[in-house]
Amino acid sequence: MMHRLLLLVPVLLITLAGCGVYSFSGASIEGKTINIRPLDNRARNVVPTLSPALTNKIRSRILSQTGLSPVTTQDADYDISGTIVAYEVTVSGVQNTQTATLNRLNITIQVNFKSKLNEKSDFSQSFTRYADFSAAQSLQSVETRLIDEIGTQLADDIFNKAFVNW
Repeated sequence: MMHRLLLLVPVLLITLAGCGVYSFSGASIEGKTINIRPLDNRARNVVPTLSPALTNKIRSRILSQTGLSPVTTQDADYDISGTIVAYEVTVSGVQNTQTATLNRLNITIQVNFKSKLNEKSDFSQSFTRYADFSAAQSLQSVETRLIDEIGTQLADDIFNKAFVNW
């Protein structure tokens, strides 16, 4: 039984390799290179670490799941650019006494995705995610954690739109 299983693994690997380039995330990748440009921060509230943090989240998610090679040239198979258009805190929970109990950090990114291999997969779309935090906490005390959490969600959304076609 174990001997048959050992024979089946190479056969499956060869079969999958012959069916195009797919990753275990369900992504279909046709190209070999990607240019992920730093996000431009045009939000009213500018946090100096926001653009690098979100750019790195997106870059890490895409590179770890696709096997694409990062390049900084115009001739990349895929090109991602974007702008942070909103970084704002709003009240999301109120007690009976009209006292805020929860605040919400919202981040919106406008993303432009271009594929030299398949123009039908090009898109320009806004992605918004948020995270709530207690009104008893200052934004500064939870900001790094919230940016990390929201950044992961945004990176997942962008990856899925670009490569999984969700």
